[in-house]
Amino acid sequence: MDTKTMRLTITVCLLISSLIAWGQHPYPPEKAKWNADSLGNQRAVLRVDGGDKLVKASIAWRNRQVKANQGLIIVDSTNNQLVKPIVYGPMSEEGGDFAFEATSGSGIYYVYYLPYQLGGRSRYYPDAIYLSQPPDDQAWAKIKTNNEAKFLRFESVDEFNRNDPMELIATKAEIQAYLKKYTNENYFIFPELYTHPIKMRSHVPKKWMETNPVAALKGETERGCYYAFQLGIWSAKTDLKNVTVRFSSLESEMGTTLPAEAFDCINTEGTSYKGKPFSATVNVPLSKVQALWCGVHIPEDIKPGTYQGFVYVRPANAPEKRVALSLKVGPTVARNKGIDEPWKMTRLPWLNSTLAQENTVIKPYIPLVVSGDTAISLLGRKLILDRTGFPKQLISYFTPEMTSVGKTSTSLLTEPIHFHVKRKVDGKDIAFKTQGLSFKEKQAGIVSWESHHVSNELRMEVQGSLEFDGFVSYTVGLIARKNITLQDIAMHIPYKPEMASYMMGLGMKGGYRPEQVVWKWDVTKKNQDGAWIGNVNAGMQFSLRDENYTRPLNTNFYLQKPLLLPKSWGNNDKGGIDISMKGPSALVNNYSGERTMRAGDTLYYNFTLLLTPFHPLNTEAQWNERYFHAYKPVDTVKQSGANVINIHHGNALNPYINYPFIATKAMKAYIDSAHRVGLKVKIYNTVREVSNRMYELYPFRSLGHEVFSPGPGKGYSWLQEHLHDDYIAAWFVPFYKDAAIINSGMNRWHNYYVEGMNWLVDRIGIDGIYLDDVAFDRVTMKRIKRVMTKNGHPGLIDLHSANQYNERDGFNNSANLYLEHFPYINRLWFGEYFDYENNKPDFFLTEVSGIPFGLMGEMLQDGGNPWRGMIYGMTNRLPYQKSGPQALWKAWDDFGIKGSRMIGYWVETNPVKTSSPQVLATVYKKEKKAMIALASWENKNVLVDLVINWESLGIDPAKALIRAPQIDGFQPMRIFKIGDKIPVNQNQGWLLIIE
Repeated sequence: MDTKTMRLTITVCLLISSLIAWGQHPYPPEKAKWNADSLGNQRAVLRVDGGDKLVKASIAWRNRQVKANQGLIIVDSTNNQLVKPIVYGPMSEEGGDFAFEATSGSGIYYVYYLPYQLGGRSRYYPDAIYLSQPPDDQAWAKIKTNNEAKFLRFESVDEFNRNDPMELIATKAEIQAYLKKYTNENYFIFPELYTHPIKMRSHVPKKWMETNPVAALKGETERGCYYAFQLGIWSAKTDLKNVTVRFSSLESEMGTTLPAEAFDCINTEGTSYKGKPFSATVNVPLSKVQALWCGVHIPEDIKPGTYQGFVYVRPANAPEKRVALSLKVGPTVARNKGIDEPWKMTRLPWLNSTLAQENTVIKPYIPLVVSGDTAISLLGRKLILDRTGFPKQLISYFTPEMTSVGKTSTSLLTEPIHFHVKRKVDGKDIAFKTQGLSFKEKQAGIVSWESHHVSNELRMEVQGSLEFDGFVSYTVGLIARKNITLQDIAMHIPYKPEMASYMMGLGMKGGYRPEQVVWKWDVTKKNQDGAWIGNVNAGMQFSLRDENYTRPLNTNFYLQKPLLLPKSWGNNDKGGIDISMKGPSALVNNYSGERTMRAGDTLYYNFTLLLTPFHPLNTEAQWNERYFHAYKPVDTVKQSGANVINIHHGNALNPYINYPFIATKAMKAYIDSAHRVGLKVKIYNTVREVSNRMYELYPFRSLGHEVFSPGPGKGYSWLQEHLHDDYIAAWFVPFYKDAAIINSGMNRWHNYYVEGMNWLVDRIGIDGIYLDDVAFDRVTMKRIKRVMTKNGHPGLIDLHSANQYNERDGFNNSANLYLEHFPYINRLWFGEYFDYENNKPDFFLTEVSGIPFGLMGEMLQDGGNPWRGMIYGMTNRLPYQKSGPQALWKAWDDFGIKGSRMIGYWVETNPVKTSSPQVLATVYKKEKKAMIALASWENKNVLVDLVINWESLGIDPAKALIRAPQIDGFQPMRIFKIGDKIPVNQNQGWLLIIE
């Protein structure tokens, strides 16, 4: 058989073997036919018949991943041995020629044509490095044999790695022949059913070159669901600009109508994650393929029949074309609107969902109340506005213990937050005439206002808003009325020094605020645009932004999509932030430096504030909700003493990262069984990356960089072979071959995420979610909290973070980075790479504990330090450490910690202190008894005295007993007399009962 005939035969065989409709992913995953990580995912099966042992072969793999220097692995099936040497002829993505010695003579030989080895920085971030072999034209020219191997079939390591017809590339010759046949066509439209997603952007599928340009699509659907289809757009003549899509109504043979308004196209229009409608511009570069994913909402009550009409496609620079659409609507009504079958693309409308966008108040928060002309009250706090529109005073009513809201007020500022705009010519402030403050809206969830300021040279327009959780947003537009050179534009935040004890951000690890901070913008390397400053029961975070702000990537990927330098505050790196004592204030000077403005120029000096704490500590939840962070049998968890189960990804219930929609039957059965014995179940599901197993992967890829970040590609072999390029490879689970890619940031994927959470609550019964770092903002966080707490659902959210204070993460602080989410978090787990041994109490308090924000947490890295953890109410979490928290849980229960009042060491009136400033005490107070947690930061073993205010403790010292209960792995049993010195080992402590 000649080479051309052989390649044609191979192509037909490949098409026949590949014509399997897109459907539900096999789960559990199929067992691999061979070890892909040594041989690759694809192979051709050849048969060698008698004659010369030197055999030639030609394979038309039509695979875009194959390069001109592709290396092969050939295995003799008779003895399972590698066949060497291989003589390489011409190799390309279209096909390859090679020769080898058939060591066993006649028989079956496997040709692995994309073999690779795994490299990369770890097994969780692998790179498939494909074998290469330079062609040897001279050796190939010397090959003399008439024995040609016969192609039998292509095989993949499993079904998921199979190349389907949409990945079978057309040859250059086939494309040229097609274009020659249809020379008058400016561009082509290739309709496709949802069952065969368009997967390639730089290559045309062979099957398209076998069709004619008369476009038509026939489909079938049920009533009451969303029916999706695709239009593949391609031009070999010109770039296509601003491609638009419109739809006609579809009419049945009986005269009933499916209206045009029922159709949509996710590529050309949509609803942002903030709930705002938008239109998207679709350009199709020369010789590139663009998939337009369209769909129609089929009414439940529509009459069955065949509905016919047209879809019209029009580039701005080419004639309009139409696609005939025939849709057969059957009599069956889809169950749950078809949403339970995502492989049918029924969830694409989730991209444009506005679910839970309304700004209703979420518990435990209370409605905002405006009193007088300037004061706005919210849970535990009050914002008083100056007539300029900026904060005049921030007041907290949280008690120092942080366990309640009291009546005593604590104010944060020495004077209003204000701007200084200085002329260069004389160095003096421009005097603005303020036209007053007026409220724009007063709702339970948000209050907004505006103010206007005018001078001869400039106009300042201020718009502000406060939400029920304590988030304040300012848009400050500075408009030049004439040409002017300015020495500086700065905003001053004047804290009371006694209310600015702690700080985190701006390159500072959480802890005591230093006397002076000098900081400059460096967005390419540092994820820093503000800081939190405050005390335990009163504080504020500020962040500096402009109108172009977009949330950067985080957690290992900051450097690939960093912050944008604000044009206003950054001012080409002239801006910065200085913090130091100025008169009576700990002054934050946010400056931007010298600049010139032309008449009509506008600069936006936007900023946000977060008023902390958000709510009192929920100590009862801390004592009651005991976490088991692993997928284990329900009985095992019950016996451990835990009552909340976190189901991570990478297991039988939740196999694929951030796409918990595969093993849903098993997940629901497990959750139901847990509920029957009184346990709650939460699942891992967040945004940052998403599994390659998601059904909607290719529709979302068709949106360009809206959902998925641009990037260098690489990563695990499936990504390289099926996505090819332009993505960022993320987390990989070896057991499930789950290879994720990075989301691009704030986009419509978050609408899908909210709808997905709603579905998991309604259909699967989850009790909450476990967030492993967060790549969405507070808008999405509020929405998921709403859908998870509706109708009395618990909606528990715990947040885990690895320490972000490193180069890959831009030297940010996890607590500072995620502070906007804290109002909706139930528990923190700031664990990996957090050093519990070599950091001071102020670091624990600000960066780890969550207490200044109304949260409590747990420890992870190396089990944490249990003694230090206890002064913040923290333990570690099952089953991560050999010495789990069960012994401490038992000590809690034996004492009766539920119902106790927690009085932390940071409270000035704490009734128990020690004689050492490095040995701290937190009290858990009950009626006539107390549990005292001691933790040492001394650099040696010490003896300390307990300094006890017996009256405040409510215990008669004459009758009191101090004992240390036996706690395995924590302390031995011991009795102390009143006045005894307490021996405290270095880095350790005690849990003492006084009664």
